[in-house]
Amino acid sequence: MNTADLVDAYDAEMHFCDLPFLRFGARRSFSGEIQTVECHEDNGLLRTELRKPGQGKVLVVDGGGSRRVALIGDQLAELVFRNGWSGIIINGAVRDSAQIANMDVGVFCISVTPKKPTNQGQGKLSGPVSFGGVTFNPGAFVYADSDGVLVSDSEKRLT
Repeated sequence: MNTADLVDAYDAEMHFCDLPFLRFGARRSFSGEIQTVECHEDNGLLRTELRKPGQGKVLVVDGGGSRRVALIGDQLAELVFRNGWSGIIINGAVRDSAQIANMDVGVFCISVTPKKPTNQGQGKLSGPVSFGGVTFNPGAFVYADSDGVLVSDSEKRLT
C-alpha cells in the first residue's frame, strides 16, 4: 500500500513519523497491526518476541534512538521472516546490514553499527512507544514504504 495514496485518502487520520529511516531488506514496503517492544541497548526481550508467530504484524521497537549498539542483526532479521512478521521498525541501530539487504524482510532503522547489544531481557512489551513525533499503540496500524512511515488508529484500505 502506497503511503502517499493513504495520505491523499485519509490525511486527517494518518500520523507521520518524521525520522529519517534507513531501509534494508527485499521488502521495500510493509504494513500491519502494531506490536511494540521498548528496549535500550538490550535485545533479549526483542529476541523473545521475534521467536513468536508474527501473524503479519509489524514489530515497532523503541531503542531510545541509540546508535551505539545494534538491536538486530542478520539472525534476528531471519526470525522476522521465518515467523511471519510483516516487518520491523526500529528507533535504533542494526548490524549485518549487507546481509539483511538481501533477505526477504522489511527493516526500517535510524542507523547501522557493528557493535552488538546486551542480552539480559530488559525492557517492556506491548505498551505505547513514541518517537519521531508519533505514538505507536499496540493494535493500531502502521504503513511503511520508501516515502516514510504512517500510523493510523484503524486499518485503512484503498479502493
